[in-house]
Amino acid sequence: MRAFDVVVLGGGTAGTHVATRVAEGGRSVALVEAGLIGGESPYLACVPSNSLLISAGRGETWEDAVARRDRVTSGLDDSEPARRLADAGVTVIRGTARVTGPGTVEVSHGGSRLANGQASVPLTYTDLVIATGCEPVAPPIEGLSDIPAWTTAEGLCSPDLPRRLIVLGGGPAGCELTQIYAAFGSQVSLVEAEDRLLPAEPAFAGEILAVALRRAGAEIYLGSPATKAERTADGVTLALDDGTRIDANRLLLASGRRPRLGDLGLEALGLTVTPGEALPTTTSCRVSGAAGRVWAAGDVTGISHTHAGRYQASVVAANILGADREADYRAIPRCVFTIPSVFAVGEVPEAARRVRAYLGATTRGRLGQDDLGCLELYADAETGLLAGAVAVGPDAATWMAEVTLAIRAKVPVTVLADAVHAFPTYGEALETAFRELAGTAGRGEHTDQEEEGIGPLSELDMETPEGDAYEQHQEVVEDENGTVGRREVPFDVDEADAAEQERAVGFDDDDYR
Repeated sequence: MRAFDVVVLGGGTAGTHVATRVAEGGRSVALVEAGLIGGESPYLACVPSNSLLISAGRGETWEDAVARRDRVTSGLDDSEPARRLADAGVTVIRGTARVTGPGTVEVSHGGSRLANGQASVPLTYTDLVIATGCEPVAPPIEGLSDIPAWTTAEGLCSPDLPRRLIVLGGGPAGCELTQIYAAFGSQVSLVEAEDRLLPAEPAFAGEILAVALRRAGAEIYLGSPATKAERTADGVTLALDDGTRIDANRLLLASGRRPRLGDLGLEALGLTVTPGEALPTTTSCRVSGAAGRVWAAGDVTGISHTHAGRYQASVVAANILGADREADYRAIPRCVFTIPSVFAVGEVPEAARRVRAYLGATTRGRLGQDDLGCLELYADAETGLLAGAVAVGPDAATWMAEVTLAIRAKVPVTVLADAVHAFPTYGEALETAFRELAGTAGRGEHTDQEEEGIGPLSELDMETPEGDAYEQHQEVVEDENGTVGRREVPFDVDEADAAEQERAVGFDDDDYR
């Protein structure tokens, strides 16, 4: 029996982060993982998805995009993150763990033996961290079990490009995969049972994204759930509740995931977890009702975002090392990395002040012809503080990052309205919306779509003063008596500048410049 201060179940983003931080704090740590060290995000989710989307935006071929994806995911080789854990002092045990009682875990590896030659090995711990991630869930559709459908992970690591593809599920993963395969030439049908894409976000985000995906060539079916899947000679036929039938070569399931908590032996800790439910946790990320010191981080808590899992891991590690830290979930970003991308943070209060602004009303938006870009801010009507935001636009997560900080730090909207944004950037839309929320918007600043194209005053909107123009059309000269004066230049300003450059540089007829 091997004794450790901390045993971490799961080697994904949350698990590896906890293990590393706690080991650096001087505790003995064992991390148990049967799959890839690092979890799905760097190999089968966020990283390959973004790699393929970037390749699509660059106009690369499918073959080049796949090669690039395989490079950035290291060909599903996890030896490097495993080495980093070992260097940090973490004992990595590849196998499947089951809790046998408070303070004890049994690790096995199916019918094979572990690295030490044993079929299983018992571990003891003072602190247990559950970070086993999540797993795909197949919807209850007749005949689906007979169809060799892809999971999202398989769709992001396959070298195949289906001629016709059905994506089942219009959440973040389904939308990203739809755009990826449509961009590379697949005929994609996206099916969402709800009446809009991204049903967990405000309606406008899904509506704008639907327009973008249709422009990319995808067919979108909303508001009618799938009822039956049938295998055909060419692949699959999916029947919808409204009678629609869709034929494809491949079906991809992006219809949901659930915390991976089965067969962990949690009942030995006094926990009863219904399949599909998350672990009950406190604000310190401690598992409620569990015997002993048991913590949870990542997807098992019901918050399925890589950055959220890393944040929870830092809270868990700090508390194991003796701190008294609590998680604050008010400002956890949610992102969809399509083109345009979707960014959301916070929530929409019941009593909310709501302001909308359009990227097309900014100079950057007009330069990029971003007719689909839009954002909404939500402030609590009682406190006046910013509570949430949703934006759709190019690289929205980057220029909306300040909103995350504003919510987390409780920055008054009057301060936000006084912040200066670089010109020309999409931040101009935020600036206009902040001023609208603060009640300091001046004339000429609008957020209404019907007045799109009217935005904050910028250098490009100003006319050159007549006096300046007159001065530029004159040239300082000195006559033969030494008297300094001015004379009119008989051509316009641009030609004068060109003539001056020619005299100063000394162009000749053969100069390639």
